[in-house]
Amino acid sequence: MTNQQLQQRKQAVIARGQGNLYPVYVQRAKNAELWDVEGNRYIDFGTGIAVCNTGHAHPKVVAAAQAQLARFSHSCLMINPYAEAVELAEKLTRLAPGSSAKKAIFVSTGAEAVENCIKIARAHTRRRGVIAFSGGFHGRTNMTMALTGKVAPYKTLFGPFPADIYHLPFPMALHGVSTEQSLAALHKLFKVDIAPDDVAAIIIEPVQGEGGFYQAPAELLKALRQLCDQHGIVLIADEIQTGFGRTGKMFAMAHSGVEPDLITMAKGIAAGLPLAAVVGKSEIMDAPLPGGLGGTYGGSPVACAAALAVLEVIEQDNLCQQANIIGEAFVARLTALQQQFPQRIAEVRQLGAMIAVEFMQQAEPDVALTQQIIANASKHGLILLSCGFYGNVLRFLPPLTIEADVLQQGLDKLDVLLRSVLAA
Repeated sequence: MTNQQLQQRKQAVIARGQGNLYPVYVQRAKNAELWDVEGNRYIDFGTGIAVCNTGHAHPKVVAAAQAQLARFSHSCLMINPYAEAVELAEKLTRLAPGSSAKKAIFVSTGAEAVENCIKIARAHTRRRGVIAFSGGFHGRTNMTMALTGKVAPYKTLFGPFPADIYHLPFPMALHGVSTEQSLAALHKLFKVDIAPDDVAAIIIEPVQGEGGFYQAPAELLKALRQLCDQHGIVLIADEIQTGFGRTGKMFAMAHSGVEPDLITMAKGIAAGLPLAAVVGKSEIMDAPLPGGLGGTYGGSPVACAAALAVLEVIEQDNLCQQANIIGEAFVARLTALQQQFPQRIAEVRQLGAMIAVEFMQQAEPDVALTQQIIANASKHGLILLSCGFYGNVLRFLPPLTIEADVLQQGLDKLDVLLRSVLAA
């Protein structure tokens, strides 16, 4: 069976809305390497969009999931709970930023986690409004599409969306948006569209994921914390892409020293098994009544077992520090390229192993160049992802466990690919 044959079969039976970036069908994977059904090898700089922070098929994670599956696969956390979920909640509430007493809930996906944050915030505040940011991505359900600050492709054809959702500009110095402008827009919003005492929550990614890997300035997060405290608004940190060591700390909010009221967790939490969580201050988390939160598959025992193994690997292998080492290696290569092609590479951004390079030409986002790089990546044995408010950003999310020699091989391949396209 070839990649092309499988792609034809896939197009015949899977809706086009669930497209795939590469016509490359994975047969097996190990840490940072993938092999397709034709035997071709790829170095994975995307890890399933920051899901496999501990690499593909980590032995400890595989063993933990297999052992749990052999014991039992499901009983529903809301019917007959199990120790794995309790232990995971204990660990996540300890690891979450800030010193406040915390509680957790488990769901299946990041979008579910975001939806539940809104439910919890509204139950706690008895208010309706929610404020998000342009360029932010929070999911593909109806509520999370409304929160997401980009129309195409996420909102196209899918309206109407829930009311009482408002957006602010996210600081992007490269594109002329400052923290001061974002905060000024917030104060204007309070005067024009919704009073602060009618706002339930403000949701923000400490580093925008799909939006382009722009880091929220610490001064913005601190100002939001102050405003939320002043007006009784719940501050939600969406750490779905930034969590579990990705940015050089367990969670990205720790870089700012700001404690959110609620935090969403998913992606890297269980190395590919469907699991997500909301962790937050106890008095806020307990606002919904019993039965108001949950889901049949939320907190799967197999996924919880895998997540416990992930946390063990992150701690024992010091993956937060490893994220910084990986990020520095990328920046060294990308900065050298930027010096040679300053007219095309506008900016290199990095926080831990969350790295991005943004392409511009004559002060305009260079979408065509970005698409050309992605289109040629698999020919160079690489799995790469794009992102960005304008679609002109290349993002790198390598496993935090990537071997040093494989990292260098990948960077060499990337160097050849980028030079071939930039010099054309």
